[in-house]
Amino acid sequence: MSELRADTITASDGTSPVTLTKQSAAKAWVQGTLSAVISDAENISSGTDNGVGDYTYAFTNNMGNNNYAIIVSTQWASLITFDPDERGTASFNLRSFTRADSLTVSDNENATAIHGDLA
Repeated sequence: MSELRADTITASDGTSPVTLTKQSAAKAWVQGTLSAVISDAENISSGTDNGVGDYTYAFTNNMGNNNYAIIVSTQWASLITFDPDERGTASFNLRSFTRADSLTVSDNENATAIHGDLA
């Protein structure tokens, strides 16, 4: 059986990082608790509580553009939305509601993944 061990893999030019092909790994993810406190994350440097149910998360490494996908899950009776105008290369904003039918703003835990290109 063969085994491959490496500390660094670079592109054939020897200087640039290898890009993922034929797959799409999340470029960032965060498990956020109430008030934007980060339980665990990858490529997320901080969470900011802007008020009840209003959170901003900053990337450690910026996204290449604002055209990335935000996939989010939350508690069973909640809805989390994002405003495309508040989706930047350095951060993104989420708003949390207890009930989708009444749009009652509330603090909720969230699990969010970001798919797109890094800068």
